[in-house]
Amino acid sequence: MADRNAQYQKKILKQLYFGSVLSCLEISLLVGKSIPLTTKMLTDLIRKGVVTETGFAQSTGGRRPLMYSLRPEVLYVVAVAMDQFITRIAIMDLHNRIITEEHIELPLTKDDTALNLLAQLINRLIERSGIDHGKFAGVGIGMPGFIDVKKGINYSHLYNDGKNIAHYISGIVRLPVLIDNDSTLIALAELRFGAARSKKNALIINISWGIGMGLVLNGELYRGNNGFAGEFSHTPLSITKTDLCVCGKVGCLETEASLLAMINKAWQGVAAGRPTLLKGINKKTPLEQILDSIIKAAKQGDKFSVELLLESGYAVGRGVATLIHILNPELIVIGGRGSAAGKIWQTPIQQALHEYCIPRLASDTAIEISKLGYEAELIGAAALVMENYDKLSSKKEVIAVAG
Repeated sequence: MADRNAQYQKKILKQLYFGSVLSCLEISLLVGKSIPLTTKMLTDLIRKGVVTETGFAQSTGGRRPLMYSLRPEVLYVVAVAMDQFITRIAIMDLHNRIITEEHIELPLTKDDTALNLLAQLINRLIERSGIDHGKFAGVGIGMPGFIDVKKGINYSHLYNDGKNIAHYISGIVRLPVLIDNDSTLIALAELRFGAARSKKNALIINISWGIGMGLVLNGELYRGNNGFAGEFSHTPLSITKTDLCVCGKVGCLETEASLLAMINKAWQGVAAGRPTLLKGINKKTPLEQILDSIIKAAKQGDKFSVELLLESGYAVGRGVATLIHILNPELIVIGGRGSAAGKIWQTPIQQALHEYCIPRLASDTAIEISKLGYEAELIGAAALVMENYDKLSSKKEVIAVAG
């Protein structure tokens, strides 16, 4: 009975994490248990300092229900957001606030030591945090590449001789570890906390060093058969069809629209003497610094920097037009590292839709810039852990969390 009650309490914590503030009735419906049992579990969680009463809901004409929320400090998640070059590791509370964070250069391409180094970095941050190990729900990791979440294998990076990399990291950090594709986790963040929260069908475009995508179909995250759905970057949409992609093929959208492609054009333009605010950048300048300079200069009206963003946005828009024809989404969210450029993306994408998309199909599709921005992958990594919280094996049950 104690184990069963602890499992119910985990489910309540999970729903309060995603719902923020909920009534007893809402919680009972979400966990599929009776109101008396839910009330009993909530009372127990309040007594242990895990849940708090937040007052009564706004009046709708009837009796106002009492509302509940989580105390954010009772449980923590380690969220890891990786791309091909930079890894961010953060400890987050249950309100998705970053308690501490590290930003590390960790190039993934052809680096056999990257997996062990990642595990050691996660372990170091946990130890340095001073937070009791028993208060961590788990580790969620977003990473680029073809990832089979069931097998725990990244077929593109973090080589582990075909073995489960989540198990490998878990053995070092002594916590449950879950992994998923970076764009999928950005979509999860938007679905749970962002622009796609109330949407049935949405596409979340991750503009980064590549061009990723996450799909929300029928109100749920769609990963495909093996978890590889959303490989927008490697669709053959490039007009030039001459640049070789990292995947070994030509014509990939990534070669024309990614931030790496945009930075390469910036190098060439500056070297050729284009009039621009982008001074002194070269192939030795850190990529993040160049990107920040391009976005800053574009917002200041620099013609060359604006052109760079417009060209990439237009190429993305051509790809989005094809997706609209196939999936008919109600929303396109522009997210990821490149979303820092803001509304500059909307004009070229919309222009491409006017040129390549049947008007009737595109007329009811909105385009929004993510409000979660660059933090979306961290939030998605934390949400991945909490989505599975009631299923994760742990020796410490929820009744011990507040202690």
